[in-house]
Order: sequence, then C-alpha cells, then structure tokens
Amino acid sequence: MLSQVSSVGSAGQFEHWWQLQGEWVEEPNRRRGGESGVQRLQLDRRLLYVKRQVGHLCRSPAHPLGRPTVLRERDALDGLSRLGIRVPRLVYCGGHYKAGEGWRGLLVTEALDGFSDIDSWYAAGGREQAGEQHDALLQQIGATLARMHQGRWQHGCLYSKHLFVRWAPEGAEVALLDLEKSRRRLSRRRAARHDLSQLRRHSPWTEGEWQLLLQGYRRQWGRELPRLG
Repeated sequence: MLSQVSSVGSAGQFEHWWQLQGEWVEEPNRRRGGESGVQRLQLDRRLLYVKRQVGHLCRSPAHPLGRPTVLRERDALDGLSRLGIRVPRLVYCGGHYKAGEGWRGLLVTEALDGFSDIDSWYAAGGREQAGEQHDALLQQIGATLARMHQGRWQHGCLYSKHLFVRWAPEGAEVALLDLEKSRRRLSRRRAARHDLSQLRRHSPWTEGEWQLLLQGYRRQWGRELPRLG
C-alpha cells in the first residue's frame, strides 16, 4: 500500500526540478487518467526538455496500482543507451506521490544537439542534399532498429517523426526519441514485428527505400526477418 507521501528518488530534488518552469513545446494533454506535457528549459547553458506529468500512469503486473510513465521511459533510455543506441541523455527522473493529490512525474533530458527529426529533415531538402549517402542513412536506420530489437526492446510508438538524424561530412548519426511506450518483450521477434509493421504503415519511404532500410536491418539482425503483420 502507498504511504501518505512517497517518492522515487529524493523528495527535495524532485521539488527543485518541479519548481523550474520553461516554455511549453507540448501543451499538457489528458491521457492515461492524467496530464502530460513537455517544456523547454535553458539551464546552465544547456537546453533541456522537461516532461511534466500529473496522474499520468502505466500499469503492469509488477505495478498493478500504476506508476508514472516517465519511470518506464527512464528504463528505456537506460536500456537503449546500454545497447549503444543514441537517445537523449538523462539529467533527472523522479516521481512523487501524496495522498489526495496522487502521482507527479518528471523526466528531464538534454536536447539532441544538431539533430532533426527525419520528417523535418526531408522537408528542408535533406534527401536531396545527402544524394547517394541517403541510401547509407536508410541502412543505418535499419541497423539501429535491429540493435534495439535484439535487446528485446520494443519502441511501441515508432513513427518517422521519432527518428532523428544529424548529418556530418563523415556520415549520419541516428537517434531515437519518445520512448514513453517502450518496453521489454519476451521475444525479440515480437518487438521487431510490432515496430516494423507500425513504421512501414506510416513511413515516408518508397518501396525501394524501405528495402534499403531492411537491408541494413538484416545485416545487423543476422537472421531471417520476422513476418510483418
């Protein structure tokens, strides 16, 4: 049973971060029985993003009463980082429960400096600027996703807008964002089937471009791909 007041992490540290305010880049939305929104905050010359939640919970067999979804996202950030996948660097994450008020949750991450979501990158002419290197980028995206799935991580909300790219003379770097729905699956194939099917339905790529992405995926996966449902 929850105590009258309980925290994940230091209560004082949580309140310190909670009191800091920035500009809303994603106004609070009502979901999962609560509210969740994102603010942008400049602090000590660092650009941070603060996901701020009230009563926004996810439930599982381990947490039947629910816990802030930011804690699940923190686990995914840590898990993917350990696999060598670029994700936003975690600055702070915590949750605080008080009787009569419920759960509050905070996730603070550093901005991905120089990165752009691939939809915006395309809209700015990135595909044309990359030229033949665009093929290599697609294969790199595929390899990144395969590495995630080999670790049995499922993104859970894999749209092209959550794929970020930073272009440099030596090539492109790929990063993943918005891991709020991410979770470990018992089977890497289940994780792969869910994410690849979802991404294919909503991707901006031609059939030929999609096959290039799968080429990079297969090279990393090293075995027959799961059938896409």
